[in-house]
Amino acid sequence: MRMDVGVFVPLGNGNATSEILRAVGRSVEDRGFESIWVPEHVVLFEDYASAYPYSPDGKFPGGADTGMLEPLTALTYLAAVTDRVRLGTAICLVPQRNPVYTAKQVTDLDNLSGGRAEFGIGVGWLREEFEALGVPFERRGQRTDEHLEVMKSLWTQETSEFHGELYDLPACSMYPKPVQTPHPPIHVGGESDAAMRRVARLGQGWFSFNRLPGDLAEPLGRLDPILAEHGRRREDIVLTVCPYFNPVTPEMVEQYAEVGVDRLVVLCLAFDTATLEAQLDDLARDVLEPARAL
Repeated sequence: MRMDVGVFVPLGNGNATSEILRAVGRSVEDRGFESIWVPEHVVLFEDYASAYPYSPDGKFPGGADTGMLEPLTALTYLAAVTDRVRLGTAICLVPQRNPVYTAKQVTDLDNLSGGRAEFGIGVGWLREEFEALGVPFERRGQRTDEHLEVMKSLWTQETSEFHGELYDLPACSMYPKPVQTPHPPIHVGGESDAAMRRVARLGQGWFSFNRLPGDLAEPLGRLDPILAEHGRRREDIVLTVCPYFNPVTPEMVEQYAEVGVDRLVVLCLAFDTATLEAQLDDLARDVLEPARAL
């Protein structure tokens, strides 16, 4: 068994500073964690009707003033203060963004990091955020698929072109291309069958949130036959799990590995460098070292 360990670092109002970012990059890399992952929301709300899928009460764990750094900007900054750690979005809200600019940002991150970008994507859950951006919330799954096809074309083809129902890209060229070929890995977030189908069709991995080891049998039981329908197997994708606010013990590390998790991404939420260093020390002892011993 082998399992990588990354760190999920929400960067928002209260810790979105250059001091914290430099400390995150250097401290995570110095301890030997494999990757850093950051989330996305461009605006948040005190009052909203949408249901957050990763909490029992359907509420996002933070108010309107939580704020978040734009993830690809934050990761590009982290690329400048690191040399080895991989840099991922968890999760980039693809359907509410312009796909051409997103493709460009991911390409620039991959180039400036020397090929360390990991592109975690999802369809989004917060209707109110889509409305603030002037993007329809309906058909966001189809929009995600078309946007990914646009991005893959821009990343891999000398002349790119895409004509879909929801997005039309005239013949054009985007350079430079990503360092990674054919493009940075796409990790599809989401727990629905639609997300599983997106993994099988378009992804190099599945990124699951808020699941304990015992919670994975059911979704993997759904994923495996969908992969088979597309001529793929579990071994063809990277299974990444973020336990989110669930604490992870050394015993759980082995349990995650036993059920086939390839990468465990543990939460580190700190608002000063001393707390950050202490949390990372604890995570290195309780999660990273047991994973290395597998």
